[in-house]
Amino acid sequence: MLNRRHLRIKVLQVLYAFFQTEDEDILQSEKQLLNSIDRMYDLYLWFLLTFEEVHQFAEQRIDDRMKKVRPTKEDLAPNRKFVNNRIINHLIVNTELKRRAEERKVNWTGAVENDLMRKLFLHIMDSEVYAEYMNSEEDSLEHDRQFLVDLFKKEIANFELVHDYFENKSIFWLDDIDLMCSMVLKTIKQVKEEDDEYKPILALYKDRDDELGFVKSILRKTAKLDEENTVLIDELTKNWELDRIAKMDIILLKMAITELKVQPSIPKKVTLNEYIEISKFYSTPKSQVFINGILDKAIPLLEERGELKKTGRGLIN
Repeated sequence: MLNRRHLRIKVLQVLYAFFQTEDEDILQSEKQLLNSIDRMYDLYLWFLLTFEEVHQFAEQRIDDRMKKVRPTKEDLAPNRKFVNNRIINHLIVNTELKRRAEERKVNWTGAVENDLMRKLFLHIMDSEVYAEYMNSEEDSLEHDRQFLVDLFKKEIANFELVHDYFENKSIFWLDDIDLMCSMVLKTIKQVKEEDDEYKPILALYKDRDDELGFVKSILRKTAKLDEENTVLIDELTKNWELDRIAKMDIILLKMAITELKVQPSIPKKVTLNEYIEISKFYSTPKSQVFINGILDKAIPLLEERGELKKTGRGLIN
């Protein structure tokens, strides 16, 4: 499921584009933001569907070998451990996965997609994790589960050609892969022996209204308070020229200051830590120190001016 940090990152990406555009349109930016968040779920579904695809290639490989003119003993009595994997077969028959994939038109249908899945299958066949699993005599749901977790982590989630495919669909998806992969792993870990084909898969949101309300608020208010926040940042960086500060740092500061002002239930320390962490991945190596220093000065100044009022959980230091 989505977490607040990733939601902040999605807002950051949209605001970065928004502030680079001459014809600024916050409603259009909001539409792009909500679409970007929603499409992350497609990534989750695509990853889940890879298991059925490689399973089909494995079945086809067994059938082809049995139909050889001179099949070997191994061809006629194949090791079916992979195609009998309980977790994979649960995902194949899962009606909720099929329904959501059909609704969102997510599938691996097409020549390019078929070739990609074939290459993924061959990559899996050559892997150590596959060889160890097939050679093991253990036969249990937990053994199947652990294999699939290892296979996904080591061979599927990190398969470069899959990354290339997703990057061509959305430039933002490479930032979303880790979170969606964690959802796939959680889905695998939740499968139980007694589950039937109606077992639900994970939802994207824990609380859709609350989370969408959060991102809309940060996006709209950061745009609305832009001039006001620019003046404050200029005041807090007297020894710096704003045009010499990294644009990403400026946007992160504007978002953080806006969140401090308009999200009374979020503790100050949470906001501070979140934007410092985001800066480690989305700005310069020195950004975290810079942003930490500016926000440390901004908080008491905003409190003094009565612009920072916390309630409920937001009162926690």
